[in-house]
Amino acid sequence: MSVSPSDQEAVSKQLGRTARGIRSIAHRCSCGLPDVVETEPRLPDGTPFPTTYYVTCPRLASAIGTLEASGMMKEMTDRLADDEDLAARYRAAHESYLEHRESIEHVEEIAGITAGGMPTRVKCLHVLAGHSLAAGPGVNPLGDETLEALEDWGRRGPCV
Repeated sequence: MSVSPSDQEAVSKQLGRTARGIRSIAHRCSCGLPDVVETEPRLPDGTPFPTTYYVTCPRLASAIGTLEASGMMKEMTDRLADDEDLAARYRAAHESYLEHRESIEHVEEIAGITAGGMPTRVKCLHVLAGHSLAAGPGVNPLGDETLEALEDWGRRGPCV
């Protein structure tokens, strides 16, 4: 898969550094720019990289950071312990994530490891939201909940 030079440049501007290991644009913001990229499981320098879906839009990242600071991750983790259906759907999201990454490339160092705390806890809403944006609604229930808590981050136009 190839990423256009303009998308590569936009993502680099969003990140404030040269973007690495982008496999594809996984989702676009309502403004038209990439907001989630799909990364290679191993970066060009050889580093294993378990975060397949990486949020690049600074407005989206900031809004998600605000949710993290509100205690949302602890609340979600607590619900996983009490809600068997939610825990099963979250475990299925973990398995879907792993299956997709393995279809790209097997990287022994990260085999069986997703990101964001899946499948037993929530430690990064950015990963969960990125997964939901890339895979679509219904795949990651806690990523979907994260997105539902946000306003349209692209409503003011391009972030870069």
